[in-house]
Amino acid sequence: MKISYILIGIAVMAGVTYLIRMIPMVFFRKKIESVWLQSFLYYVPYAVLTAMTFPAVFSSTGSTLSAIIGCGAALILAFFERSLLIVAVGAAAAAFIVQILGF
Repeated sequence: MKISYILIGIAVMAGVTYLIRMIPMVFFRKKIESVWLQSFLYYVPYAVLTAMTFPAVFSSTGSTLSAIIGCGAALILAFFERSLLIVAVGAAAAAFIVQILGF
């Protein structure tokens, strides 16, 4: 891979990152009064993070079954309001056990 290709890629990524951060400041110079728009913008980072992370959950292990069981374990632990560490360790342990059992 040529160094110019890498540098162009870095420049494009830097430009896109800058635009994403700059555009809201340009368009929203005043305080946003709309409660609906404020609540919408509040949840955008969580939605984007979920959309980027969730598909990777199902391709992170050797089998889809272990990924589904790990995801299910995480959802159950999160539903019962366990800490983030417990949810992550529990999901990883569930997926690991399914892998060890050979499913």
